[in-house]
Amino acid sequence: MKKDIILCGVGGQGILSIATVIGEAATAAGLHLKQAEVHGMSQRGGDVESDLRLSTEPVSSDLIAEGTADIILSMEPMEALRYLRYLSPGGAVITASEPLVNIPDYPDRVALLAEVKALPDVTICDISALAKESGNARGANMVLLGMAAKRLEIVSPAELREAVARVFAPKGEAVVAANQAAFDLGMDAAEKRRI
Repeated sequence: MKKDIILCGVGGQGILSIATVIGEAATAAGLHLKQAEVHGMSQRGGDVESDLRLSTEPVSSDLIAEGTADIILSMEPMEALRYLRYLSPGGAVITASEPLVNIPDYPDRVALLAEVKALPDVTICDISALAKESGNARGANMVLLGMAAKRLEIVSPAELREAVARVFAPKGEAVVAANQAAFDLGMDAAEKRRI
């Protein structure tokens, strides 16, 4: 079994934290893992993309070829559309609904969201609102990861939740609890189709 995941968004949104949690869960599960270095501007405001490849068998390349990604996991809707060429025909897009307008010619929000919602397999949600609801306004990335938890399949939601605890443990129990709450709310939103 394998999962090829494109992680994308804008610098400062927590893409690297998502990759770290998934990587921690995969390593603990004994999976083979390759991650391409982040492409783009990792400082706040620039577009960011990373390839994450998980497999029960050895993985030779850390890059995902066009048309082969199983999931695009995006913190920003325009960034999800930017990487559609990498998505396999049966692949899924899981994305935030609220744009982060960081360029002067950002597309019209209504048209952009209509294009995203027209995709064959998309889960879209206001992850920032759910993060605030969880009491962790900075936890939108963990909400998004929670939304994707069941779709990843190669690692279980429980393994991901435990990885959240391990990754955030150095920051203290309160930070772990806040990030797990955000993760749980994202899972709940995906299950209840609260999108």
